[in-house]
Amino acid sequence: MPELRFDSLRREWVAYATERNDRTFLPKDFCPLCPSGPGGRSEVPLDTFEVVVFENRFPAFGPDRVRGRPVRPATTGCEVVVYTPEHELTLAKLPPERVRLLIDVWADRYTELGARPEVAYVYIFENKGEEVGVTLHHPHGQIYALPFVPPFAKAELDSARERLESGGRCLHCEEIEREAAGPRSVFASQLMLAFVPHAARWPYEVHVYPRRHVGSIAELDDAERAELADALLRTARAYDTHFGFSTPYVMAVHQAPTDGESWPQAHLHFEFYPPHRRPDRLKYLAGVELGAGTFVNDTRPEETAAHLRKAAELAVSNVPGSA
Repeated sequence: MPELRFDSLRREWVAYATERNDRTFLPKDFCPLCPSGPGGRSEVPLDTFEVVVFENRFPAFGPDRVRGRPVRPATTGCEVVVYTPEHELTLAKLPPERVRLLIDVWADRYTELGARPEVAYVYIFENKGEEVGVTLHHPHGQIYALPFVPPFAKAELDSARERLESGGRCLHCEEIEREAAGPRSVFASQLMLAFVPHAARWPYEVHVYPRRHVGSIAELDDAERAELADALLRTARAYDTHFGFSTPYVMAVHQAPTDGESWPQAHLHFEFYPPHRRPDRLKYLAGVELGAGTFVNDTRPEETAAHLRKAAELAVSNVPGSA
């Protein structure tokens, strides 16, 4: 049974899930996420599907039933989101209408899970590639319904709240204005913007923002959802074009907590962290990152943004039917 423990020194939660050691690991003759038909042995006993969501059989977070420790309610949990029945695809290769549907699914799960009183934060993410520890190659992401606001999101929210309470504007909106026409912009549309942040921790880190101030993915209107789908595709394809292969990454969605409090400072955005710093070299977290919590980046954000800007333009021109 998964367990949560609170580190009083760092004031953060740590999850223990020992049964994950026994989960399926890069199977070669069978994929648990492919459709296997009614009565089949995969997690998706259907002939086909568009997008499927189900509870993770090996959750990283679960109810803590150890006496004397904080209890994590059973109504929070970990879900798997399977993007397509086609095993060999990736997010970058999905048709725009499928990514648009995926955004609707994310919004639905954010609303449904976030409405549960025990859920303080709905964390949507994707791990892609063996380099970031993925155990199944079939294109999929995950959703964690957490009973606490995770540290990275909380740090952003605290900083943004301080700015608002001191009479300033939304920190994220200020960043959007600063980056829109600057040297770190990767691409922009009427409603979306993608850029390498000025203090990027990962060499080719990219943030994707809606220009309008919205707290969560559920608040996006139809036009914004369509442009977000295009922006996610352009980002993933830019990576593949720049590096010359299907690029691993972590994609993390930061949005408003669902703990019933007011979060006017929250501004929805997607963060991409690819581990490669060159096609033949990875960025490893080592002593200063893991031990001190300070990232050392051996590339300048302005340089990597220029690389990705060019790759994004090439990626769009190589898509069938593009102008």
